[in-house]
Amino acid sequence: MPDSTVSTSEKSKRGWSWGRLLAWALAALFFGFVMREVLYPFAGEKYVEFTHGNHSHYAPKDRNENVPISKFPTRRPDPGERITPDGKIVPRGE
Repeated sequence: MPDSTVSTSEKSKRGWSWGRLLAWALAALFFGFVMREVLYPFAGEKYVEFTHGNHSHYAPKDRNENVPISKFPTRRPDPGERITPDGKIVPRGE
């Protein structure tokens, strides 16, 4: 037995609202992921990349502020290595 109190056009408007709400929610979620990557590109890393001319220097997040950026390595540490606060690449255990 059809529901005589709700017309077909009202049902479709209600469905469109849920679809629109879902689309906005997915767009907001995607925008949040993009902004996180833009604002925190090295969030999981223990070091920060400093662009310096045509190359980059890699420094730990707890770097010694008295050591100039030019003293830090221009390559990322390999797995099992870390960068000291003074700019040396050493094995992770040291």
